[in-house]
Amino acid sequence: MNWTLEVVPVPVTDMDRAKEFYGDKCGFTVDLDDEVAPGVRIIQATPPGSRCSIALLNGMPAMPGTKQMAPGTLHGLQICVTDIETARKELVGRGVDVSAVMHVGATGWEDGKGGTWNSFMTFEDPDGNGWVVQEAPSELSER
Repeated sequence: MNWTLEVVPVPVTDMDRAKEFYGDKCGFTVDLDDEVAPGVRIIQATPPGSRCSIALLNGMPAMPGTKQMAPGTLHGLQICVTDIETARKELVGRGVDVSAVMHVGATGWEDGKGGTWNSFMTFEDPDGNGWVVQEAPSELSER
């Protein structure tokens, strides 16, 4: 049996603002926008080419025995692209505040691209949830 990561919850304060950020600014496809129970709306969006989506959540009660994430507490989720400089230009062009491209060098984080698997940039959504974008050497299907 395969165990596939297919949806990652992202806690937000304003569903419409988050939908606009991820859909319009980040270019994710909005797959679902539905009120699943009174006062519980879920918006599911998928990055281009990804098999894993995000679920923007507000008002969803935590399942028994689990903890609730507050908006802005999700950090380090990573998206891979095959051309980090083009991806950065696209995000900046859509109005996303993106860090410079950096890599890990001899003295820690250094400006510019690094070698294979060693080029990164970051951005945050309007609630402060933090994302990392990493350059991969090829598409996932080719690895």
